[in-house]
Amino acid sequence: MAIKIALAGNPNSGKTTLFNALTGLNQFVGNWPGVTVEKTEGKLKGHEDVIMTDLPGIYSLSPYSPEEVAARDYLTDERPNVILNIIDAANLERNLFLTTQLTELGIPVVAALNFMDVVKKNGGKIDTACLSKELGCQVVEISALKGDGISEAAQMAVKAASGAKTIPQHRFSGGVEHTLAHIEEAVLHNLPQEQQRFFAVKLFERDKKIIEKLGLQPEQVAHIEEDIQRREGALEDDSESIIIAERYTCIDSIIKDCIKIKNKDRINISAKIDKIVTNRILALPIFAAVMFIMYFISVTTVGSIVTEWANEGVFGEGWRFFGLWVPGIPVLLGNFLEAIHCAEWLHSLIVDGIVAGVGAVLGFVPQIFILFMFLAFIESCGYMARIAFITDRIFRRFGLSGKSFIPMLIGTGCSVPGIMASRTIKNDHDRKMTIITTSFIPCSAKLPVIALIAGALFGGAWWVAPSAYFLGITAIMCSGVILKKTKMFSGDTAPFVMELPVYHWPTAGNIVRSMWERGWSFIKKAGTIILLAAIFVWFASNFGWGENGFGMVDMEQSILAGFGGAISPFFAPLGWGSWQAAVAAITGLIAKENIVGTFGILYGVDLAAGFTMLSAYSFLVFNLLCVPCVAAVGTIKREMNNRKWFWAAIGYQTVLAYTVSLCIFQFGMLFSGHFGLWTVVAFLLTAGFLFLLFRPAAE
Repeated sequence: MAIKIALAGNPNSGKTTLFNALTGLNQFVGNWPGVTVEKTEGKLKGHEDVIMTDLPGIYSLSPYSPEEVAARDYLTDERPNVILNIIDAANLERNLFLTTQLTELGIPVVAALNFMDVVKKNGGKIDTACLSKELGCQVVEISALKGDGISEAAQMAVKAASGAKTIPQHRFSGGVEHTLAHIEEAVLHNLPQEQQRFFAVKLFERDKKIIEKLGLQPEQVAHIEEDIQRREGALEDDSESIIIAERYTCIDSIIKDCIKIKNKDRINISAKIDKIVTNRILALPIFAAVMFIMYFISVTTVGSIVTEWANEGVFGEGWRFFGLWVPGIPVLLGNFLEAIHCAEWLHSLIVDGIVAGVGAVLGFVPQIFILFMFLAFIESCGYMARIAFITDRIFRRFGLSGKSFIPMLIGTGCSVPGIMASRTIKNDHDRKMTIITTSFIPCSAKLPVIALIAGALFGGAWWVAPSAYFLGITAIMCSGVILKKTKMFSGDTAPFVMELPVYHWPTAGNIVRSMWERGWSFIKKAGTIILLAAIFVWFASNFGWGENGFGMVDMEQSILAGFGGAISPFFAPLGWGSWQAAVAAITGLIAKENIVGTFGILYGVDLAAGFTMLSAYSFLVFNLLCVPCVAAVGTIKREMNNRKWFWAAIGYQTVLAYTVSLCIFQFGMLFSGHFGLWTVVAFLLTAGFLFLLFRPAAE
């Protein structure tokens, strides 16, 4: 029978890093809460019969958010054989709050002290033997990042699975213990002895979900309620606050006995750095500079050079290598197909369809990898958590909390996990608003579109890529204000509490793994979804009804030209009313990278023939803000879990994208002396937008 080990711990405790190291899997690792929003399973290396489950990071077994509910339900319902509790040793007091609850579950517990190097660096020492005695479970020192002690922790957990249940050693004050004992005797005597304390504490706290789970009758609840009220009266506090205070009293005693700290007044390096990067005046300029540098290097400078070589060399005419001319893939493939007298339609499919479409996307892989390298670094070193803290000050003024920015940061890689990370937001209205706006942040799929337009239409201008990122931020802020003033989203913004992890240099292995996992996902999409889309676009743009019936025709008489021509008037006020641009926008709904592939087939290398600089930027803005890809739309539908809310989200994204794109183009045309009906519409839309932005909030 398989042994089940549950990895439980606070956010930022190193839980997922340990899970990856022990299972060999590559779950996404980030230095902020919300990275793991569902439980993930994997087999322990070298043990086919040992299943490890990575639970969402939680602070307590009194759930207030969806991920805390998921973690507690797994522990209480499925009851794994053992809990491997990962503890941030540098923040022992806060982490032990969860540990004391885990030991009450009646499941064997092994406590793994992570980040011990930080504790020692700050002059601290933890007596693991003392801590083991006080907690009633085995304690082991580890470094999940460096791999130190993780095998020992895993072996301890496997061994503990067949041992005795962990018995909590902490005890509350006499009156509280008396009340808990009465609850156990009155309504919990039929449960196994080792589970009674956990449920007694939760009933004392009046946990509604536990009352429902146990199926208590009203008279049973009323019976224990008398004792709870009596204890609240004696201690002059509510029951939940009493338990919290009792736990911290026990934790203070444990820390006093088991931890020795030197240089208590010394300011560590993280605190010194935070005095600068979270400074009220400097924080936002530093954040803006970091984002600007990241996009500037990824898209405009280093990334642009490598991508230009890939597009013009590997997927173009060729490149010069040590004085020798090396033909590109299209040339080599075209010559080969001609040599074997390949059919004209097959030659066109392979060279003009597959290679032109997929190659146009793969040419931007170098930029994608460079961007992911930067993201992996700022996530792993601890700065990403500071960004959420910094933006909370700004977002709160616009109806959002800093916790809403966490899904948006995750969405920088892909909107799907970003939208899923909104589960960490307790307030339902804030969560829905975050789901609607998360995809406004440019994801990796949109980066090739940004890079293509910046390079082909703007000559690689330095400002195009960063402006796309900050446009997304602006759209989120404005949306927060507008939506918060409606009755659907009115109410106080959810509070944002988040511990800032200590800074540390990420290992090269973690950065490379994170970069590769994200990048490989992008490449796989190019080999599947984008490949199929490229074949479809090639077929639809080369076939149609001509004089001799259905067959290959000029592109202007193709099926795709007919479809694009029918919908292009809708986009004409935005400045890009050609059928090619309209079709590209539609194929982008499948996957945003398809826009680049479609352009590669329909325009070839001469993208400037279909756009001006103004219309190109309008096109870019529309595709940044409009409905995301099919996968993200499916995630929005699942997370909303309501048809009305789903269509409201899709409608809002579409209307906002169209409005902003139209205004950019029409106001831009004013500088060339153009004024028409759509200019008036743009003024009216702007006036309406400003009214929604500055009107009083709904009562």
